[in-house]
Amino acid sequence: MKKYSYTEKKDTRSGFGAGLLEAAKKNDRVVALCADLIGSLKMDAFIKEFPDRFTQVGIAEANMMGIAAGMTIGGAIPFTGTFANFSTGRVYDQIRQSIAYSGKNVKICASHAGLTLGEDGATHQILEDIGMMKMLPGMVVINPCDYNQTRAATMAIAEYEGPVYLRFGRPVIPVFTDPDQDFQIGKAWLVNEGKDVTVIATGHMVWESIQAGEMLANEGISAEIINIHTIKPFDTESVLKSIAKTRCVVTAEEHNRIGGLGDSVSQLIVSNDLVPQEYVAVNDSFGESGKPEELMKKYGLDALSIVAAAKKVISRKK
Repeated sequence: MKKYSYTEKKDTRSGFGAGLLEAAKKNDRVVALCADLIGSLKMDAFIKEFPDRFTQVGIAEANMMGIAAGMTIGGAIPFTGTFANFSTGRVYDQIRQSIAYSGKNVKICASHAGLTLGEDGATHQILEDIGMMKMLPGMVVINPCDYNQTRAATMAIAEYEGPVYLRFGRPVIPVFTDPDQDFQIGKAWLVNEGKDVTVIATGHMVWESIQAGEMLANEGISAEIINIHTIKPFDTESVLKSIAKTRCVVTAEEHNRIGGLGDSVSQLIVSNDLVPQEYVAVNDSFGESGKPEELMKKYGLDALSIVAAAKKVISRKK
């Protein structure tokens, strides 16, 4: 089993800020819009370098989506920035009608997703956004796992033609992926090979899955860990190849268990290769105010929960 380590911790939203600046340097069609959250979205460096390519919309998220859609008609590649709750729930109609239905080349960039928004509480901790966005025809949905991967994903979506939802977060987490990685939209990353159980994770849960894999290895259980950074389009080939070997699967996500990564995997296996599955996700509830690490533990989104799920699903194998 490959061992992963880290020398620093950074938030994934800073990876977005760094990637946005680099994408803009490479492509002068890249522009940015923000709904009064410049600091939270780490857009300061972009604005300093390209002030004429930035639009401060203010607290008018629906208007921001309409403006972004219009900007694509002139050839611009707009990146919108606000919290995940305001990037989806507040503006779903505008995204559906003006962006997705029209196939507009808008990059919807959503920070502070999931429980790890922390003390801001349930009203801001959206746990349904992946489901909402992946149901839109033609919408690409990406949820990277650390600073480096978020940076790479941000640059990659600038080169992709079509609407994209990019999800990232606020907490400072280990940086463990390659800074020079080749981010491929729709292609899963095999983190570790194993033979006893497949663990499929996305976002912040990838690092928790790596830690769980080490715990399981200490008990003689070999876990194959896959990072699904692109929820849609879904890498069916990688998942089916893995479960053909392990014959059971655990999915891990910082999202409601309904409509997210787990359901994508469930739809795949029920149609192709039926094996037992366990979910590590929020069990159809809203969040609450608290420290991110405490919330992740309370709602069962940590390495120990993944270990327990892996043991349970292995026991269900026939």
